[in-house]
Amino acid sequence: MTSHQQFKALAKQVIDIEQQAVANLEQYIDDDFASACQMIYSAQGRVIVIGMGKSGHIGGKIAATFASTGTPAFFVHPGEASHGDLGMITSEDVVLAISNSGRTNEVLAIMPVLKRIGCQIIAMTSDRSSTLSMLADVHVCINVPKEACPLGLAPTSSTTATLVMGDALAVALLNAKGFSADDFALSHPGGSLGKRLLLRLVDIMHSKDRLPVVSQDASIKDALLEMSAKGLGMTAVVNGENTLTGLFTDGDLRRILDSEVNIRTGKISQVMTKHPIVAQADMLAAQALKLMEDKSINGLIIVDDHHTPVGAMNMHDILKAGVL
Repeated sequence: MTSHQQFKALAKQVIDIEQQAVANLEQYIDDDFASACQMIYSAQGRVIVIGMGKSGHIGGKIAATFASTGTPAFFVHPGEASHGDLGMITSEDVVLAISNSGRTNEVLAIMPVLKRIGCQIIAMTSDRSSTLSMLADVHVCINVPKEACPLGLAPTSSTTATLVMGDALAVALLNAKGFSADDFALSHPGGSLGKRLLLRLVDIMHSKDRLPVVSQDASIKDALLEMSAKGLGMTAVVNGENTLTGLFTDGDLRRILDSEVNIRTGKISQVMTKHPIVAQADMLAAQALKLMEDKSINGLIIVDDHHTPVGAMNMHDILKAGVL
């Protein structure tokens, strides 16, 4: 029976072998790699990734990484390609054909058709002299010293190396294309990344009837009633021209409780925070979060170009929106 120690020892051995496999890839970041990048960068079409078996699974991930980092791409199964899916590929596309051995029958079977279509082909294999490598326009090597599988049979180190090389291609192209965080967000609108990168204060702020605001001539009591009604723990204070002159928060209330200020008769202008930190409606929610963290505040008043309050939001709104 295998002991816990043996399980851990074997797992560490796998990690060590695969780390060596990845380190071994550096020698293949050569002119061929650069030519592959240039070929994809200059292409008018998309990157079509093909691969069979484990290479196919890795190929699907590589295609997804390309697509999410500014290089339009999708995966085509070589078996399905022979039964109609080749129609997805045009002469303007670049095909990235993955096969560790370079001799996968299903991949080789569609090479003549790809050649006839006229698309450019990048082979990603461990053997520069393989049939697939010789048929391709450019070869990217993914040779590894050995598989992590003790039998030397199950694709382990080789698939890890393939994935890493795919990431190297995608990131090199991302940088060359000047792909930005905003570009990334546009292809990830549904997740937390998209929310962090795309969501603006106008999307989450409390406005109109939900905006807490009182006149600077109002009493502290009236300000407290407004705060309670709107539930944001603060209220904007404005002058007769509806320009923001101050802010009153729960923290301000705690401070005046220790003073001799009469809450019923005292004016809010006596105890408000003057020149509060404000934001614009088009500010990214992620930027607002950083601003609040840097200034150790829990909320913001959003103003327009005339310094008129148009909205308000607090940390709870940030959490609710999933920005954190």
